[in-house]
Amino acid sequence: MSELLGVTIGITSDRRSGDMIATFERKGARVVHAPTMRIVPLTEDDQLLAETRDVIADPPDDVLITTGIGLRGWVEAADAAGLATPLLETLGRARVVARGPKATGVIRANGLRETWSAASEQTAEAVERLVAEGVAGRSVVVQLHGAADVQQLEPLVAAGARVRGVSVYRWLPPADPGAVDRLVDLVAARSLDAVTFTSAPGAVALLEAARQRGSFDDLVAGFRDGVIACAVGDVTAEPLRLEGIDPLIPDRWRLGALLRTLTAHLAAHPVADVTTGCGRLVLRAQTAVLDGTVLELAPGPLAVLRRLARAGGTVLSREDLLPVLPGAADEHAVEVTVGRLRAALPDAGLVRTVVKRGYRLDVVA
Repeated sequence: MSELLGVTIGITSDRRSGDMIATFERKGARVVHAPTMRIVPLTEDDQLLAETRDVIADPPDDVLITTGIGLRGWVEAADAAGLATPLLETLGRARVVARGPKATGVIRANGLRETWSAASEQTAEAVERLVAEGVAGRSVVVQLHGAADVQQLEPLVAAGARVRGVSVYRWLPPADPGAVDRLVDLVAARSLDAVTFTSAPGAVALLEAARQRGSFDDLVAGFRDGVIACAVGDVTAEPLRLEGIDPLIPDRWRLGALLRTLTAHLAAHPVADVTTGCGRLVLRAQTAVLDGTVLELAPGPLAVLRRLARAGGTVLSREDLLPVLPGAADEHAVEVTVGRLRAALPDAGLVRTVVKRGYRLDVVA
C-alpha cells in the first residue's frame, strides 16, 4: 500500500503511538514523532492509590466512568496494591453512569453494570443525566481523564451533590522537549502534511510550546494554511478551535477512524497533482513523487517545482518564482535553482524554458 507515499506526518501522542506510526509507515508515509506530553505510570501513582482507598472507605452513591482506558488502568493499579476486589465491590453497589460505549465495555468487562451511557461520548451529557435523575445529598465519584475539565462537574455541585474526582492518569511535560520544538518549527515552515492529536492536553502542550518559542502565530498560520491538524474527537479539537484552527475529525471518535480519515484526506488532497510528460507528479510538503518514485530534491528546487506544478503548465517568470526562494538576492538565483532542479529530475525537459518569458512545467492536458 502506498496511498501516503511522500507524505510527512507529525504525531503528538505518547500512548498508542506505535500503532499509529506503523500504520502510516506501512502506507508509505514518513513520521515525525514528538510526544507533547507523557503519562505517569499508574502503578507508581501514590495519589491514585490514596484516592482509591478513600473511595473504598467512603463509598459513593453514584460513579461516572469517563474512559474505558481510565477504568481499566484504575482497576490494574488497585490490583497491584491489593485493592481491586474491594474497589469493584464498592463500585458495584453504586449507580454507574458511562460517558460512552468504550467506557461501557470496560465497565461490563469488570463485572459491573452501567445504568446509562451517554450517546454523545461527552462528560457534559452524562452530568446532565445525573442531575436530571437527582443527586441532592448524594456522593458522586467521577473517574477523571487526561482532558477532564472540572468545570463540567459544577452542575453536580450546584444540584447538591458531594463530588470527588479520581485522577487515573496524570499528564507530565514531554520527555524530549527538543522534539516538540522541532515539530513546532516544521508546522510553522509548512514542512508537514499533517499533525495528529489524540488528547486535548497534547494539543494545548503544542500550542504552549510554540508560545514559549515565540512561534505561536507562525504555528497557527501553518495549521490554517497548509498543514492539516487531525483530532480524534471534539474534546481534543476544542483547544485548536479556540485558536482559529479547524481540525479534521473522523465521524467516529476512535483511533482507527482517525487513521482512515486522515489517510483518505491526504490521498485526495496533495499540495499539487498534475500529469506530465514523465508521468503523474504529486507534490507533498517535503517531497515530490513522480510516476511512483520519490524525488530527492533540496528545499529550493522543491519549492520551485511546487510553484510550477500549482501553475499547471502556465508560464511563470523569474520574478514570479523569486518569492519561493527566501533569501535569494536576484533572479539569477532562480536560474541557478532551476538548473539544480533539472539535474535532479529523470528528464530535464520536464521543466521547459520559454524564451524571454520564463519557465513552465511539461503538463499533459
